[in-house]
Amino acid sequence: MQQVVELAQENSISAMSNRNSFAASYWSFRSYRAQLLPSLSLNAGLFNFNRSLVQLQDYNTGAISYRANYNMNNDVSLNFRQNIPWTGGTVSLSTSLQRLDQYSPARLTTYYAQPVYLTYTQSLWGFNQFKWSKETEPKQYEIAKRQYIENMEQLSQTTISLFWSCVSSKENYERALKSFEEGKRLFEAGQTRFAMGTITRDQLMQIEVRVLNDSLNLSNSRVNLRTTMNRLCSYIGYQENTELNLIIDYEIPDVTLDYNDVLERALQNSSFRLRQEVQYVQADENVARAKANRGLSASLNTRFGMSGSADKLGDTFVQLKDQEVIGVSLNIPILDWGQGRGRVRMAEAQAQTTRNQLEQSMIDYRQDLYTQVVQFNDQRSQCEIARRAADLADESYELALKNFGSGSMTMTQLDQLKDKRDQAVSSYLSKVAGFWNSYFGIRRATLYDYISGTDISAEFDKLVK
Repeated sequence: MQQVVELAQENSISAMSNRNSFAASYWSFRSYRAQLLPSLSLNAGLFNFNRSLVQLQDYNTGAISYRANYNMNNDVSLNFRQNIPWTGGTVSLSTSLQRLDQYSPARLTTYYAQPVYLTYTQSLWGFNQFKWSKETEPKQYEIAKRQYIENMEQLSQTTISLFWSCVSSKENYERALKSFEEGKRLFEAGQTRFAMGTITRDQLMQIEVRVLNDSLNLSNSRVNLRTTMNRLCSYIGYQENTELNLIIDYEIPDVTLDYNDVLERALQNSSFRLRQEVQYVQADENVARAKANRGLSASLNTRFGMSGSADKLGDTFVQLKDQEVIGVSLNIPILDWGQGRGRVRMAEAQAQTTRNQLEQSMIDYRQDLYTQVVQFNDQRSQCEIARRAADLADESYELALKNFGSGSMTMTQLDQLKDKRDQAVSSYLSKVAGFWNSYFGIRRATLYDYISGTDISAEFDKLVK
């Protein structure tokens, strides 16, 4: 069983999908972190040729005329940019050079250079996305890591279900084969007894009907075994029609869970609590955004540096002049018919709804976990009872076979005991499969292996290589 789980975690399509999903979350987090780091970019506008008529208006008379425009413009700039997460502003240090070639009415070349200039843009009283991203993005990445492990545990749970389904089909096939062989021996013995006159023709026909039914059951169970084995092979990445030698271990580990311990590990290890924390923050973020976009909005734009212009490139840097640009832009809504206030009220109502839903989901989460623990703790005793019932049913059937040979058991009674044996064995298999399915459900909820006593982790560095 453990080998099948390892194969599924390595080769299955679901495992590959989980790895790709985590890689996407990893690069999303890398992109967020890159926004907080300085960036360097080179921008250029080359060979911008313009030969056209442009509209000009005389300053004194107001007359409009068209004049020929015949020039080429080239410019290049280097920008060093840094976002300021504490304020939400952006600072950049830049240098630029521009060349303008005028071809008409006379040939003229002009250079314009800004060797160094500093710009800073800042929203006043505005919404600072960096502040909120700083709270949510690291948690989102941690959620992605825990979600990956939970998805792999869900994969393991699915694999366990397929494994025990295949085990059940295998056991059904082996019982059908054994029953068919027993039926043939009974029919041979019945023919001998019929010849001796110890059984009637009707009794012999009942035995023959059983042999025919066993033959049909054997054929059906063979097809069902192949089908379930193909499903398991497909899931773990093997070719269809691969013959798997399933090594079945019916031993149930002696594990008893304490609800408080399970709840503590689940809240500490799983993604559930982190998701709730992020949703609480996002609810407050929406309210803050609505309030920031309501009423007066202002932004500060500043620029300081040096600049120069000349007909020759070298002369451009000789007599540089100071460059200072500063301004504040305002947006003051005078009449918005309460739209800003309405958006704030709506965001606050949605935030309160989110908080109520999160509180209810926490209550449901605790109740579901409690139910899982209670059901798991009851699984072991149920397996023991089912195993004992299967052993007794098998012994009863074997004894009935001997009694049938001596003539003290009818065919109807034998078939009834056979059905009870098959039901008991199937029930035992179902209980064992249910135990492991329940155990892996607890593992997925807590990301903790209670058999080995260790937290479940993953090598995330290898996943993104």
